[in-house]
Amino acid sequence: MNEILIKKNLAPNVWLMGIFSPQVAKKAKPGQFVILRVVENGERIPLTIADFDKEKGIVYIIFQVVGKTTAILASLNENDSILDFVGPLGMPYEHDPNDKAYLFVAGGLGIPAIFLKVKMLYSEGKKIDIIVGGRSKENIFFEDELKKYCENLYISTNDGSYGKKGFVTDVLKELLESGKRYDEVFAVGPILMMKAVVDITRQYNIKTLVSLNPIMIDGTGMCGGCRVLVGNEVKFACVDGPIFNGFDVDFDNLLKRNLYYQDLEKNAFEEHKCKIGLGD
Repeated sequence: MNEILIKKNLAPNVWLMGIFSPQVAKKAKPGQFVILRVVENGERIPLTIADFDKEKGIVYIIFQVVGKTTAILASLNENDSILDFVGPLGMPYEHDPNDKAYLFVAGGLGIPAIFLKVKMLYSEGKKIDIIVGGRSKENIFFEDELKKYCENLYISTNDGSYGKKGFVTDVLKELLESGKRYDEVFAVGPILMMKAVVDITRQYNIKTLVSLNPIMIDGTGMCGGCRVLVGNEVKFACVDGPIFNGFDVDFDNLLKRNLYYQDLEKNAFEEHKCKIGLGD
């Protein structure tokens, strides 16, 4: 169980894995996630369910190597197994059936969190536009897959090596200023990016959902690590979310909490690289 059936490199330090987990695949829905543990005594990390195949029992995850745990995960190969793979967790994505036009904004590694939602809405005949952004061309992935399910795919890169030079919010501004209107905007990516998207859509009173990425441990709300302030109320992203109304989210509080363990994570990653001989 939890065997890695597929492993593909999508971009620098970004990997797709197809995990054999029939029980998770059977019940998974768009918007949900898994929590996995790679090795004994290792930390638990949450990863979005990027896609699933109920018939084959495969759950697809996409992750970027940013710390010790993801580095260990990336070192595994096809036919290896992941120690723990728990899910599906979180509340699935819900939408108003009367809404017709959707805009998805994915920055950085946000694509895994929009792919299933886009596929579902496309199957319902909705009109879908997508904005994706990255640091440079090599950081853009899943372009062909997304094009299958949307009317327009807009790409931005920080360095201008592909698509429009700038940020996803620059494209968003241009679309809305040109008169484009959407019933719903869904944003996922770095916290500051999501906050910037919400600041823009609020001016146009466009319903905006965000998928949050706070620190998670147990996935049941018991540890309290994933608590976020939404509408001045404490919510737990693992059970109440991870999707929330962007207008109600306290992004400043979320950012502070996510930075709390940054130094510890960095030190753990550096120690791991030294042990395996990678150095800097």
